[in-house]
Parts: sequence; structure tokens; C-alpha cells
Amino acid sequence: MSTKETPPGADELRRLGQALNGRTEEVVAAMLARTVDSGCALDATVEERFARVGTVSTVAVARWMAGESVEVAREVGQESWQIFAQLASQRAAPLNEVTKRCLRWCDAASEVLSACAAELGVETVVLARAQAMLQRSLNVTLVRMCESFESERRRADEELARRQHELAFLATHDALTGLPNRTLILDRVEQMLMRSRRDRTPLAALFIDLDNFKAINDTLGHAAGDQLLCSVASRLTAVVRDTDAVGRLGGDEFVVVASELSLASGPELIAERLLEALDHPFKLEGAPQSPLKVTASIGIASGDRDCAGDLLRDADIAMYQAKWDGRHRFAVFESGMQTAVQTRMELEMDLRMALENDEFFLVYQPTFSLQDMTPTGVEALIRWNSPTRGVVGPDDFIGLLEETGLIVEIGRWVLEEACGQGVRWREAGHPIGVAVNVSARQLDGNEFVEDVRRALRESGLEPDALTIEITETALMRDTDATIERLVAIKELGVRIAIDDFGTGYSSMAHLQHFPVDALKIDRSFIAQMTHNHEGETILHTLVQLGKALAIETLAEGIEQAQELSLLQGERCDSGQGFLFAKPLNAHDTAAFLQEWTDRGSFPRSTVAQPQAG
Repeated sequence: MSTKETPPGADELRRLGQALNGRTEEVVAAMLARTVDSGCALDATVEERFARVGTVSTVAVARWMAGESVEVAREVGQESWQIFAQLASQRAAPLNEVTKRCLRWCDAASEVLSACAAELGVETVVLARAQAMLQRSLNVTLVRMCESFESERRRADEELARRQHELAFLATHDALTGLPNRTLILDRVEQMLMRSRRDRTPLAALFIDLDNFKAINDTLGHAAGDQLLCSVASRLTAVVRDTDAVGRLGGDEFVVVASELSLASGPELIAERLLEALDHPFKLEGAPQSPLKVTASIGIASGDRDCAGDLLRDADIAMYQAKWDGRHRFAVFESGMQTAVQTRMELEMDLRMALENDEFFLVYQPTFSLQDMTPTGVEALIRWNSPTRGVVGPDDFIGLLEETGLIVEIGRWVLEEACGQGVRWREAGHPIGVAVNVSARQLDGNEFVEDVRRALRESGLEPDALTIEITETALMRDTDATIERLVAIKELGVRIAIDDFGTGYSSMAHLQHFPVDALKIDRSFIAQMTHNHEGETILHTLVQLGKALAIETLAEGIEQAQELSLLQGERCDSGQGFLFAKPLNAHDTAAFLQEWTDRGSFPRSTVAQPQAG
């Protein structure tokens, strides 16, 4: 049996490796001393890592000299290479300083190794072999260190490139939906305009704005609003051709820019397809409500323009026209629209200042019991005393207040003012109620219930002296949420009336679910009953409906004695109109009530002549 011969000097090399391992701390101390002498110290934590590298590297080479395999030495040295990778990734030390410390470690280890050889009386050839192993270990360490830094450099370059790509994308795309943003859309429109001029092909921009998106955001929260915007973006993108551009300009505003092939049948057809795409209800994750119905208004501008901004501006103007025409529709830009938009914008700016400048005021139209002809209350009606326009009626500004959302703040003021005035009349000995009109926009938010509670608390008005009037259209916008808010208002003790009854979409089934105290029969039915039998039949049906549901009926717009006589014959409960009194300011209303108390009849100065038409 043969035995493997031990290489000459192996025992001495092993003893030399064991000696070096035992003096590891001395090697590290000598390495650190050289660093201090160089005057280039790094952060204390970084220096601790270099000390650890010195320790691990010394142990690795010492075990290799002591007879363990080179693989074992490499395994021990893995920790050093990991430290180098950390230093590189954290950019804790520059490459030249890391290299210097590696060389200082080698010098320190060489000195200690020579001292160990002298103490042990090791032959020169064995020491030379040990020094060669130390140098090889240094070479491997330097290579691995450079590999770590190079790997980190590549990773850093890739990360930088990725981030630059992301920044470039974010600079031209909407972060929420991923659609091109205004910057990129304008650039694409400019290119499409040039191509349209060159090839003499059609071009159109469709400006899309969701209707009542703010109310959705306020009711369901911004997370649901963001989810809705993403869903809308997906549906719009699915409708258009690949050659067309779809973008989000901000908020709930989107744009579609269509060119030659898509416009073969005209931009109106595209607008119809976009509206149809939004017709299907949206199901939002986490929203407790039933699927959400969303509508949009679309403005179309086509043909050549001086620049992309002009084309989008005209489409935007047409979109506003679509909103004014009733929403959930499209409108094509015409030259006169710009003037109309400018006028509308000026009106909006004036309205925004009107409340702050105390330009709004209330007038009050009395209501009467049609059985004994005594006043039962007043309806508060808003007017605007504009310094430039004079006294403006509600028909000229209420619609814009609702569209802009200003109706919420101004409606709150109306509620507080009317309640305060009602208390003053009651304290003066006139036990009448006060009715306040409430818009659909006010009912969209849960804060309306708190507005009513606050107005009652701060004014001191008895809850049953306040009536909230809501149109049928407002009731039917979101029946579940509306019922919930009306029930909360009813629990306060406040009365609820349906205004302009008969002109909306409610049914008897709906009326049974709403906590309604009164139906206000629209003026159009009152006028019809004196002209044809059908009108009288309709009025009879409406009054009987109220009685069947134990709901008070109140006729609006009574202007002729014949109308009053017929209403009394139908046993309608209450009424109001120019036959009794025109809307009066607070002072004249107080005088009217006082004169009624004194005389028991209508003061002639307050009775208005019937209006033509």
C-alpha cells in the first residue's frame, strides 16, 4: 500500500500558518495603524468593516497555510467579498481607498508572517512560499473587490437608466391612468395638424368631462374616484382606433384626437360611441353602493387651427356648451360659443364674489290654508343684487351655482338666513313656518344634514317650523342615498316637501319610501285646469294622491280667483301665488303679516297682477 508523501517543509508551513492565525489581531492593528498614519480616515462604521475584512482575510490565508484546502480559505473569505459588495452598493468608500486598505493589510500580514518565521526558525524557502500564498490571497481579494464594485456600477447604471425612463414617461404621461398627459397630447396634436395640412385630411379633438365627478369624489372618497378615472380611461381607449390619441388633461378631463380613418363618418359618431361606452354602470371595488352610473359631456372641434392649443380650447368651449344644454351629450364648436363662454365665465366670477360681498338677499312668498285663507308660512326665495347687473332673478344664476358647486355654500347661507328670519317673525307674534329650496347638489353630500342641524341650533327655530323643499328630479338622482339623508333630516323634526310635483319621474311607489310631508303641485297644472277638462282631471288626481298618502297638497302659482275656487272645490290644502301676494322682502313680509293680523284680509299693496303667459 502506497502513502502520499508530505511535501518538503509542509510541517514548517503549517506551524507558520498556525502562528499567523494566532496573531490575527496584531495584523489588524498594524493595518489600522498604517491607515491612521496615512491621514485618510473614513466613517467609523466603515473603518470597522475594513477591520473585519482584515480579520477574515488573515484567518483565511492562515488556515490555507496550515494545511486546509484553498476552497476552505475561499469559503472563509466570502464574508470579505460580501463586505466589499456592501461598501460598493452603499457608496460608503471610494474604490481607491478600498484598494489602499487591501494593500495595507497585505503589508501588515507580511510583517507579522516574517516575525513568526524568525521566532519559529523557519527556513527561508518556506517563508517565501508563505509570502507567495499571501500575495495570491491579496490578488484574489483585489479581483473579487473589483468585481463587486463593477457589478454595483452596472446595477447602478441600469437603475439610473430605468429611473430616467420612468421620469421621461412621467413627464409625458398621467401617473394615475398611464394615458398621455397634456404635454404629450399637445405635441401629438401639433404633429397631427401638420400631417392634416400636408395630406389635406380631417382632424378633430373631442374634449370629455365627467358630469358631477366632484360629488362622486366627495361621497365615495378619492380612492374610489381614482379607481373610476382609471376605468373611464380604459373604456375610452377601447373605443378609439390605434391611430388616434387618448389623453388625460387633468382632473376628470380627457381628450380624444381623431384623424383621417376614424373621421370617415364624422366626429359625432365617435362622440356617440364614447358616450355609449360610459353608459354601462361602473362597479368600484370596496364601494358599498350599487354600480355607479356616470355621464359625460363632450365638446367637438374639427378642422385646421394655428396650433394644438387652439384646437383643444375650442373643443373645451364646446364641452361647456354641452353641459349647459343638459349634460350627457355632445356639442360641436361654433364661432359664437367663445363669446358665450366668456360671458358665462364672467358671471361665474361675479357669483364667486357675491356671497363674500353680501350681494345675495331673500324674499318671501306667503302660503295660505285654502280652507280658512289664513297665512301658514312663507317660502324663502333667493335674489342677487349685483352692482353691475342690478337685481338678478334665480333663473339666471341658480343653474350656474349648481354646476360650479357654489350652490352648497350659498344654500347653507340661505338656510341660516331663512331660519333666523323665521325666528324673528315668530317672536313678533306670527306663528308661521318657513320653507327653503334645496338643490340636488346639496343633497349629494352628507354634510347637508349637519347644515340643517346647525341652522336650527344657531337660530333657535323650532324644527317643525322649517320645511325643506326638494324637486322630484333631485329625489331620483340617487334614491338610496337621498332616502337616508331625508330620514336623518326628518328625525330632526323638519318637514319635507316635494317641489314642482308632477313634472319629474317619481311614482307612488317612490313616494311611499320618501318621508314626505307635502306635495307642491306645479304651476303648469294649475294653469291647465281652467282651460280644459283634462287639466282639471289631472289636478284632481294629484290632490287625491296626496290625500291617499296622508300628505299635504299645496298649489303653486295661483293667479286667478277661478283657479282658487276650483282648488278649494278639490279640497287642496294650501296654496301660494300672485293672487295672494308677490314675493316680499323681510320688512314688507312683516308688514303683510301684521296687517293680516289686524284686518284679517290681504293687504292690497302686496297683491300682484297676474303675469302674462
